[in-house]
Amino acid sequence: MSADVAVEAAAEAPSNEFGFMEAREEGGISNLFTGDDEAAADAMEAGADDASQSTAVEPDAAVAAPQIAYRYEMGFRLAAGAIKPLQERHADMCEARGPNVCRIISMRQADSDGDYAYGNLRIAVAANIARDFSKELESSSGSVDAELVSSSIEGEDLSKAIVDTEAKLRARTLLRDRLMEVLRTRKGTVAELVEAERGVAQVNQEIDQARSWLNEMRGRVAFSQMAISYESGARSSGSFSEPIRSAWNSLGSILGSMIAFLMLAFTVLLPIGILVYVGVRVWRWMRRNSSIGSSQAVEENAPGDPAG
Repeated sequence: MSADVAVEAAAEAPSNEFGFMEAREEGGISNLFTGDDEAAADAMEAGADDASQSTAVEPDAAVAAPQIAYRYEMGFRLAAGAIKPLQERHADMCEARGPNVCRIISMRQADSDGDYAYGNLRIAVAANIARDFSKELESSSGSVDAELVSSSIEGEDLSKAIVDTEAKLRARTLLRDRLMEVLRTRKGTVAELVEAERGVAQVNQEIDQARSWLNEMRGRVAFSQMAISYESGARSSGSFSEPIRSAWNSLGSILGSMIAFLMLAFTVLLPIGILVYVGVRVWRWMRRNSSIGSSQAVEENAPGDPAG
């Protein structure tokens, strides 16, 4: 693979946190280079370090044009019945721009008890028109009397992560080329060749992971994330009616709590009341029998009539 091809591959892919020296020390790859090969590897390592340093210092354009991933958030408050139409209108506005400009990521809408409902829409918009598109979304909400109650813009600077990833990937690409050269020339013992094959597989896996990571970062820079939320039921028509509405909404829970208490009391107190009633009846019956027995004993022990 030529140097131009290596640079081109590095531009498409990110790297991980490992450089050329770490790769040589990892997994015994340093054993592959002996004699002249080891000297060549040291020279290649120095060249890789120089390439990394030059890449890290060179990109004045990246400093002049930072790679920033933006995230927009918008919150609308409107009537429950108007949430779905407004949400679909915003989704249609996104689809009308085409997939190269705007993409729908997720869309959800749900109703709750009473007049409360909510929904959300997540889209990805081309970064160069994201702010203007957010203004269009706000303007389109006026027809349904929707109020923009919250909005925010957050940015994450990915310039250093992208530049460092590209620079470190060049060293990994050079290492892969060197290992492939060892396999092509068949220099070294069988054990060294097997180790070289394992090193190639490991480096290729790291390069693939790095490419995925770099593509993800570049995608975040190219397309801004936009989260739109819709909510109803939060408006208050006045301080006089709000307590009445709150009391009416809580009436059902109050009645339910009272019924639950009565059921619990009936379940617990009924058996206890029956036991108490039976106990009192038995005690009275025993007391009455005891009083009758005592009266009879007194009459039998009383002295007879003198006249008799």
